[in-house]
Amino acid sequence: MKDLMTTAQSNGAMRRWGPPGIVMFAAALALTTLTSAAMAAKQPRQTAEAVAPREAGEPIMAIVSIKSQKVTFYDSEGWILRAPVSTGTTGRETPAGVFAVVEKDKDHHSSMYDDAWMPNMQRITWNGIALHGGPLPGYAASHGCVRMPFGFAESLFDKTSIGMRVIISPNDAAPVDFSHPSLFVPSREALAAAPARADKLSAEAEEVAQAADEAKKAAAAAAKDAQSIPAQLRKLEQQKARADAENAYADKLVANAKNDQAKAKADELKQKAATKAADAATQLDAAKAAAQPKRDAVATTKEAAKVAAAKKADAVKAATDAKLALEPVSVYISRATQKLYVRRNTHKPAPDGGGEVFDTSIEVPVTIRNPDQPLGTHIFTAMAKTDTGLRWSVVSIDEGDDAKDALDRITIPQEVWDRIGPTALPRSSIIVSDEPLSAETNYRTEFVAVLSNQPQGGFITRKPTAPMAIASDDGWDNGGNGFGFFFQPRDPYVQPANPRRRGGQYQYYQSTQPMQRSFW
Repeated sequence: MKDLMTTAQSNGAMRRWGPPGIVMFAAALALTTLTSAAMAAKQPRQTAEAVAPREAGEPIMAIVSIKSQKVTFYDSEGWILRAPVSTGTTGRETPAGVFAVVEKDKDHHSSMYDDAWMPNMQRITWNGIALHGGPLPGYAASHGCVRMPFGFAESLFDKTSIGMRVIISPNDAAPVDFSHPSLFVPSREALAAAPARADKLSAEAEEVAQAADEAKKAAAAAAKDAQSIPAQLRKLEQQKARADAENAYADKLVANAKNDQAKAKADELKQKAATKAADAATQLDAAKAAAQPKRDAVATTKEAAKVAAAKKADAVKAATDAKLALEPVSVYISRATQKLYVRRNTHKPAPDGGGEVFDTSIEVPVTIRNPDQPLGTHIFTAMAKTDTGLRWSVVSIDEGDDAKDALDRITIPQEVWDRIGPTALPRSSIIVSDEPLSAETNYRTEFVAVLSNQPQGGFITRKPTAPMAIASDDGWDNGGNGFGFFFQPRDPYVQPANPRRRGGQYQYYQSTQPMQRSFW
């Protein structure tokens, strides 16, 4: 009955409209259909959340496709999780490039956007770009972050770790198997010996550090003991000078005496003055003699402390390098700067708040054949161990040479590969790019590099990272575990160094002295 009544009402309405009304209704319906189709065409097809039908391992990388508005997480065997996302809207675009997780916060609230809730936040830059749970309208709508479904972000949060690679690609991208002679081939012997070597060198460094501390204390004690010597000697020298002056004055009185009485008085004064001058000279000579052993002790202990400090520095570097050999290593090769950079996570909390400290001690020049021709941006990742070494994949996200040709053009210093290659582990990576490192790269990030030919509006709305510090190795003065650091401020407002940069809307990393660069 209800359907009949509805039909009757509709027929009645159509009869009341008449032919012109029917035409108008049809036109409106067609326009609505076309508009809906056009809007749907503008919006990317929504990716459904998905979980791989197998037991998942630890995520090694996440790839965000801005084009498809999706994120896919991969373990050593392939994709494990997939979900729709919402990246930055027009004018606040999420920057495409290479990142890594630098901080995690289960219940984060934005300090930039009215305390907005960003649950299960995984930060990839310190100026506010992150993956987090958020509303997904079906298209790019964030202020630059990558929003994920709330439940997906929550289930993912405990699975990831600091340093996990995050690749944001303008188009769809996925890792493919790859092999090349330039990729790390670890040594079984070196890997097996690495833990014991790290323990041994750490113990030796502790001993050397203790000896250096004792030498430093001895030098300080000797310096303190000798601290009063200059003042004492100056006082005695002044006393001797006054006595000598009185003696000379007495000599004049004797020479100028006119009678016996005056001469006797002058002789008496002369005798007292001479005695006083002799006593002052004796005291000064005795003080100088007593001071010399103390001065010798100062020189000796100072030199011993200097030698001990040098041994300590060498031992600390060796121990630090041995500990870092137990961590995956990341390498970045930039065509823009013609340099190779190395990062390894120390897992030491950053002392100035947030994140962990990454070792930055290796930075060397590289030779790139045909340096005026683009390489592209390629991320090579060691996915798992094999019988012969490591199984590698590559993800390419920018135009240029293909991955093989890009590696073929690069000559890497053999001493670098000899130092870090034998103990390379799964999750290690080599990134080749035309881009310099972003200004967001510092001692508490892995690598941050953005594609200069893609929009970076998400950076425009954020202030650059506050002045950061550069970490240098001297861990034994700051806790004794080999991963302590002195901090020196550097200016993050460096000049752009990328010849491909258009518009100058972002700044890039350049090295700043006096960072300790090499252990060689």
